[in-house]
Amino acid sequence: MGHRIDILTLFCELFDGFLATSIVGRAVGRGLVDVRRTNIRDFAPDRYGKVDDTPFGGGPGMVLMCQPIFDAVEHVRRTDATPGKVVLLTPQGRRLDQALVKELAAEPRLILLAGHYEGFDERIRTGLADMEVSLGDFVLSGGEIAAMALIDAIVRLLPGALGKDESSHEESFSMGLLEYPQYTRPREFRGLTVPDVLLSGNHAEIARWRLEQAQRRTMQRRPDLWQEYRRQATSR
Repeated sequence: MGHRIDILTLFCELFDGFLATSIVGRAVGRGLVDVRRTNIRDFAPDRYGKVDDTPFGGGPGMVLMCQPIFDAVEHVRRTDATPGKVVLLTPQGRRLDQALVKELAAEPRLILLAGHYEGFDERIRTGLADMEVSLGDFVLSGGEIAAMALIDAIVRLLPGALGKDESSHEESFSMGLLEYPQYTRPREFRGLTVPDVLLSGNHAEIARWRLEQAQRRTMQRRPDLWQEYRRQATSR
């Protein structure tokens, strides 16, 4: 049985190309993941599709109201025997990293809330969401891009989604390190050459070189990851 991901959004059309192309599109086509979109505006309390209002206490922007969001989530939950974990995509959430991706990929069903405008009524956070997730310390116009990033990262971990299942284990962050340098033909390009070890055919030496390169690159570019990698290595 494949995984199921529901996206609740005001802009379902943003996902058209994303869900039909590349690795995600192939995974959807093979039935590895079932991604469904629900328009929050379908649950508006009036015929005008109004789902937001001005914030109490004043301030700029518009806030998404409780009723349409609660009704949409409750409707979507009833369409499957698995209730699903409700994930609110917001800058205030837990920062997305590979560890969190693996955690969410283990869930049989996710319900992603992609907000827009100024944000969500706080009661949606406290009374509906199981988890809040953020892409990082920056602001987007809405949660749709964050939802795409999360879905793409999850799908890559599903068995059969990649050309070779082992591919995902050697990518950046999978072992706590950035990925080692990669090369392909030609062996020489504008004076730039491929390291001899990669042409040696000695798989043990190649593996050692790749690990050393991944460690060096992580130490130089992401000292925060390097410290965590070293901490986990010494605790094993």
